[in-house]
Amino acid sequence: MDPALTAETCSLLRSVRATLKELAEEGVEQFDGRGDAAIELRPRLDAPALQQPDRDFARPQRGGGARTLEDVRLELGECTRCPLCEARNRIVFGDGNPDAALMFIGEGPGQEEDRRGLPFVGRAGELLTRMIERGLEIPRSEVYICNIVKCRPPGNRTPRPDEVSTCKPFLDGQIDAVRPRTIVALGRPATSLLLGRDVSITRVRGTWHEYRGIPLMPTFHPAYLLRQYTAANRKVVWEDLKAALARSRQ
Repeated sequence: MDPALTAETCSLLRSVRATLKELAEEGVEQFDGRGDAAIELRPRLDAPALQQPDRDFARPQRGGGARTLEDVRLELGECTRCPLCEARNRIVFGDGNPDAALMFIGEGPGQEEDRRGLPFVGRAGELLTRMIERGLEIPRSEVYICNIVKCRPPGNRTPRPDEVSTCKPFLDGQIDAVRPRTIVALGRPATSLLLGRDVSITRVRGTWHEYRGIPLMPTFHPAYLLRQYTAANRKVVWEDLKAALARSRQ
């Protein structure tokens, strides 16, 4: 296909999507087309799932012109774009299947992550791994895991807005490269960034949202569960993860 025509088509599709999103946010749920046909703007969450092949995590092949995770990592380089670079040991980019159907996004690297250069490998990461492998019964290597910032904030503090905004293009690049069917946002900072507003995780967890056209499920961060390891908290996170897995297989 002519590259110019491809670019024009992509631009048109983005424009149409933006228009539909604006109409949906204004409360318009459908509009009449020619004749008696009507187009629904909001997908039904209770629609029956399509039949899928046994390998639920198989993904379509990526087009030749699409950016890969390697492209995004190369663009990030040995980043010095924000002050977080000053105290880090390693950049913590991401880990997992580059064609994953399910993607987990957390807040930022901790001490162990900064030491090893991998996301979610400390105590909270061990809990997340157990939830994925023992709870969802899929290998951790079949999902993709990353954070909204790629360098450890000093003292594991919450990333600042300028740090988050500096790293956001690389997070978006990871999402576009992986093209997951479902995203799980772990904790308030990740959820707030992806929803574009400051939120209370206790209010939005367990409810469906969308980011870059991808279904988004917010839930508690594993570090919160380590501090508040109650039966009630474990139950709601388990329900959130089951719903996310089911949605990724539709």
